[in-house]
Amino acid sequence: MNPEPVDDFLNELRRADEERHALVERVRQLIHTTGPRLREEVKYGGLLFSAGAPVCGLFSYDKHLSLEFSQGAALADRHRVLEGTGKFRRHIKLHKIGDLFKKNVREYLELACAAAEAAQAANAAARPRR
Repeated sequence: MNPEPVDDFLNELRRADEERHALVERVRQLIHTTGPRLREEVKYGGLLFSAGAPVCGLFSYDKHLSLEFSQGAALADRHRVLEGTGKFRRHIKLHKIGDLFKKNVREYLELACAAAEAAQAANAAARPRR
């Protein structure tokens, strides 16, 4: 990963809104702690985290952040915080740092990372050996 585009994105966000920048940094820290091997890049107007395939994305809007799970429809939603009705994606809206705890964000990140690792393992097992 080339850190410059990510740094540029974060610096621009800091200039625009310090409070939102602080929330983005907390969520990024949580994502990297939960999935330390995830790659991060600026894509689609936000930060995309992947492990071979997209795992989640973090997008900043005027009044909230959206933590979007690429395969969110397959995640167990026992706390009923995932939003969206699409075929694959689901998201959690975050307004303040306290939402990370209130909405059990770590648990959803762990589920998404585990699903990505399982998909990678299944893909590796399905590849023919030479």
